[in-house]
Amino acid sequence: MDAELYDLEIDRTPGNVAKTGKRLVRYALLFKWQLLAALLMLAVAVGTDLAGPLIAKQMIDVHISGIEQPWYVTEQQGPYAVSYGGKLYKRADHFSEGEPRGTEARVLQVQQDYYFVGEPVLLDGERTITPEGQLAITKGTETRTYAAQKLETGELYLFFQPEMSGLIQLCVFYFGLLIISAAFSYGERYLLQATANRIVRKMRMDVFAHINKLPIHYFDNLPAGKVVSRITNDTESTRDLYVTVLANFFSGIIYMVGVFAALFMLNSQLAAICLFMVPLLGVWIYVYRRFAKRFNQVIRATVSEINGMINETIQGIAIIKAFRTEKKTLQDFETYNLRHFTYKSKLLSLNAMTGHNLVGVIRNIAFIALIWYFGGISISGVEGVISLGVLYAFVDYLNRLFQPVVRIVNQLPNLETALVSAERVFVLLDEQGEEVSDQKIERYKGHVKFEDVWFAYKDDEYVLKDIAFEAKPGQTVALVGHTGSGKSSILNLLFRFYDVQRGRITIDGVDIKDVPRQTLRDHMGIVLQDPFLFTGTIASNVSLGDDSISREQVEKVLVEVGGERVLKHLPKGIDEPVIEKGSTLSAGQRQMISFARALAFNPAILILDEATSNIDTETEAIIQDALEVVKKGRTTFIIAHRLSTIKNADLILVLDRGEIVERGDHDTLMQLGGKYYQMYQLQQGEQELTAVEAGSLSPRTV
Repeated sequence: MDAELYDLEIDRTPGNVAKTGKRLVRYALLFKWQLLAALLMLAVAVGTDLAGPLIAKQMIDVHISGIEQPWYVTEQQGPYAVSYGGKLYKRADHFSEGEPRGTEARVLQVQQDYYFVGEPVLLDGERTITPEGQLAITKGTETRTYAAQKLETGELYLFFQPEMSGLIQLCVFYFGLLIISAAFSYGERYLLQATANRIVRKMRMDVFAHINKLPIHYFDNLPAGKVVSRITNDTESTRDLYVTVLANFFSGIIYMVGVFAALFMLNSQLAAICLFMVPLLGVWIYVYRRFAKRFNQVIRATVSEINGMINETIQGIAIIKAFRTEKKTLQDFETYNLRHFTYKSKLLSLNAMTGHNLVGVIRNIAFIALIWYFGGISISGVEGVISLGVLYAFVDYLNRLFQPVVRIVNQLPNLETALVSAERVFVLLDEQGEEVSDQKIERYKGHVKFEDVWFAYKDDEYVLKDIAFEAKPGQTVALVGHTGSGKSSILNLLFRFYDVQRGRITIDGVDIKDVPRQTLRDHMGIVLQDPFLFTGTIASNVSLGDDSISREQVEKVLVEVGGERVLKHLPKGIDEPVIEKGSTLSAGQRQMISFARALAFNPAILILDEATSNIDTETEAIIQDALEVVKKGRTTFIIAHRLSTIKNADLILVLDRGEIVERGDHDTLMQLGGKYYQMYQLQQGEQELTAVEAGSLSPRTV
């Protein structure tokens, strides 16, 4: 299955990757000094670590292999003078300028043993010991022999002893560099991770804040689980970009630059040969990203789908069990799970093909170049070019050169995952939102007017047509009609969850489009058919954490809506814990809390969206009594399912297919004998029939 068939969340406009990279850089620049300090510490750690082979070269060439340098008879005692055969010898590199030198001698290694030669050695090549005990040196067709004396262990130690202090100093120096490298590596990791956490915290705050700015219609087609996935999973994947990817790429680049600098210092020709890895690595990264991006886009989108389905399943678990659809739900989940597994496997195969195997091939090519180069020098007979320390340093640096290559290649999956995740986050941030306004206005008088309002959720599919009515301050307006007639849409427009396409809505003569949404709602309250409660307590759900609403006010509004009669059985009263959605409370208790919440903010306009349709008759009677008190001084809009509850409304609007077909008070509409009359009579008949079945009325009474 192709990614484009189902991954509809990804923005694939040209240049989007570059745009994502720039935005990630902008986030990083918010903490540029911490990042700069971390990267500088990383550079110091890498630099001290790269000094190791150079120190090892010095130890080998000067203090270990240096024993084969020319030695000269000297008359001066000193730390570098060695007594052998009744004479004092000093190595050539320890003579000061102008210091007299005596007869030359050499100490040469033949296999595992060392031999003393008391004369100059003019040829360097293959060394052997003849049966007569002489040292034979052969190079090509030329062979020379020298009188040689085998050095015993104690005698050999005498020649090495002057170098011990230098060896110890270099060892101490190298150990010190290791400590510095470890300390700066720790500091770099701590700073980088702490900074990455700050960046992700900032990003999450921006995303969550932006969600509050998005219009309601944005969430109509985007499940909550997908939004949660972007705020949690995608931002966490982005965090890896700053912690692991950035550190490994930066340290890898420093390592490679440092290694190549050292290689050019040691031998520029071989270093130039090894430069073939740089363009090869660039091509490698390009090809990998081209395939990996598509796989990661599908994986991230599928994770989002899985989160959405899990969220929906948990919320609807009672329905799933009631209708025995567990197997069907499992099959649907397996579809997403299989897709995730399939593309994870594809990404795994890609990583396996372009991972350690390719690194091993390149490493072998580099070592072949090393063997070919040094072997060619050896065969050509060029003298004085290669030392054992240089060879060791080359091998060490080549090994070190592939460590950052491996690290960079290993981070390519994380890089692509982070970029795709960041792209998804930025797509959400790019959605058109509206700043949360702190502007305050005077409390409404409550004069609401709809003027020829037309509205459609989708283009030209109007659900409201030419709606016009007026609600004067303090009046109660009821909206009735069959399902889909447009009742809730009118209140959604009044609350500016959506905006009208044609016409206008005014409050106290001001077009609501000219007032920021948050400011508009400052003096409005709403009670929904299915009240939503947050995790906390009853008191916190009434006040919603608003410091201006005191505990005394919370208790007062609960009394006004009759809440003390419904909530009095709770052990902790208004401090009773409320878990997710208030699932431990009854429908009546939840609705009471919702009513109290609306009234706690003292709204000038109160909207009741079928607020009593899901509660029992006794609780409804309590709320109806309370509403008669609460509605005083407020303009109230009621969507009524039970027509008996709106008989006292000042204006009743009867809607049918998005149009107002009847208007007036209860008595006027009953006398009219139209749709309202038919609906009322039908409901009265249903109620009487229910009463008969319950035994409260006799059939004769009916």
